[in-house]
Amino acid sequence: MSDTTLAEQTQKAMNDFMSGLPEQDQATIGGAFQRLMESAAGDKAVDVGDVMPDFNLPNATGSVVNLSALLQKGPVVINFYRGGWCPFCNLEFKALHEHLPEIQRYGATLIGIAPETPDTTLATIEKHDLKFEVLCDQGNQLAEKFGLVMMVDEAVRPLYEQWGLDIPAANGDDSFKLPIPATYVVNMDGVVKAAYIDKNYTQRMEPSEIIKALENL
Repeated sequence: MSDTTLAEQTQKAMNDFMSGLPEQDQATIGGAFQRLMESAAGDKAVDVGDVMPDFNLPNATGSVVNLSALLQKGPVVINFYRGGWCPFCNLEFKALHEHLPEIQRYGATLIGIAPETPDTTLATIEKHDLKFEVLCDQGNQLAEKFGLVMMVDEAVRPLYEQWGLDIPAANGDDSFKLPIPATYVVNMDGVVKAAYIDKNYTQRMEPSEIIKALENL
């Protein structure tokens, strides 16, 4: 298990990435990031105290997963992530996977949700050897319902393409919509007891905070 916090890992990844870019690209990303932070994205997202909307989503092999059915067995930890192409999501996956036994010790189920196609999702699962369910929210329909949708800024789309990050191919549409990264801890009554929502997509909920929330249910 890593000796550094997830926040430290994502900050280092961001610093390393930005320092290797030309100044013009740094400025483009900085401008896009500022516009995102000034936007209303996520302002009306599902939050602590809300009743979690029920949903049915397919996993990578097409089996439909129902939230209510999961809640009958125990608490559920829901993690919205941008995609398997995102370096910050990959760090989060690793951290969550390391803490999966602790999460399961509280009788909780961990699920990941992204707008990627089943094939892309399956590739993500296999790449990271994930032992938790990852669901496909194509078209970001559930993320929209949760108030968690953001847009990839038009100014950075050519950079994504330059870096080999084909969002339309990964998601199966050309909307350039992504979910705001968010983590929810939901009790068996379907009530959100802990939430972390941040349109600063480099920031994620620490697994230790997830464990603490499960302890307090």
